[in-house]
Amino acid sequence: MAAKARIGITKSFYDKSGKSIFPGLETIFEPLPNTEHEVMAEFLPEVTPQQIKGFDFVVTRAVPKWTKVSVAGNTQLLSLHRSGVGYDGIDVPGLSDANVLVFITPDAVRRTVAVGIVTFILALSNRLLNKDKLTREGRWEERSKYYGTGLVGKTLGSIGVGNIGHEVFMLAKPFGMKHIACDPYISQEAVDDVGVKLVDMDTVLTQSDFLSISVPLSAKTHHLVGEKELRKMKKTAFLINTARGPIVDEAALIRALKERWIEGAGIDVFDQEPTPPDNPLLRLDNVIVTPHAIGLTEEFFAATFREIGTQIASIIKGELPRGAVNRQVWDKPEFQTKLKEFLARR
Repeated sequence: MAAKARIGITKSFYDKSGKSIFPGLETIFEPLPNTEHEVMAEFLPEVTPQQIKGFDFVVTRAVPKWTKVSVAGNTQLLSLHRSGVGYDGIDVPGLSDANVLVFITPDAVRRTVAVGIVTFILALSNRLLNKDKLTREGRWEERSKYYGTGLVGKTLGSIGVGNIGHEVFMLAKPFGMKHIACDPYISQEAVDDVGVKLVDMDTVLTQSDFLSISVPLSAKTHHLVGEKELRKMKKTAFLINTARGPIVDEAALIRALKERWIEGAGIDVFDQEPTPPDNPLLRLDNVIVTPHAIGLTEEFFAATFREIGTQIASIIKGELPRGAVNRQVWDKPEFQTKLKEFLARR
């Protein structure tokens, strides 16, 4: 009888009572006959080799961390499937050296996070939270202090215009805004369909009325936006960060908001998560904050688990699916040997 493929699930998908905090998690396994899955017994900040022993595939979140130590000595694990698109918590070179494919779910994230960014644009431009507070507190006489900002003719800029950034511009088309972006990895032809003009970063900083950040966190993008960059922005501009907290120098951002170098911000990500309750960002009236959850909707969960299930199903059939971060691992002789041994057991 053929052996079942074994799928491991990190404990981070579950609360202390053992209930899934991601609705629909079980749907991953619906298109996967002749497989079995198991939740790891405990949550550790960093995955250990013992935790993944015996698994052919593992499904994980932003936590726990994965390092080269996590996969040391492992010759069975074929792939790691991370919900979402950020993989700064995964040592991709280390896993590549161990012949483990790393997958993310770009299709699942594209629309929901883009909608979240547009939500920030609309809420900030209309001073939505300020007006909500005035109404609840019966301070109608102060509403003239919080008139909104129209979008027609304003400039929407993005640092990064790949998967999510492109979707933001598509959704923003009806607003009548000018579209600009900087991204060294994208051609002008790739963004012509959403009316984006590719420019340098200084132009994006100085001309944007709404500036969104859509780049992954890396050594190159750490504090990509700091005091120097914030001071280049218009005093009437809004900054939106749904990517990763450390891409923006948080201390500089707090000062920029307090001293009104910029008009306001929409922040879904922080230097430290959860952010401490005494973080000054939480006390400012010109910033909207969300707990790294602006794109978490039932649509996101359904699409994420559907995409992960499809990825695993493809590998079980001996095919390379979409979403691989380290695509080159597939062609390594060591990986192909491991894959053939897995397929032979099936």
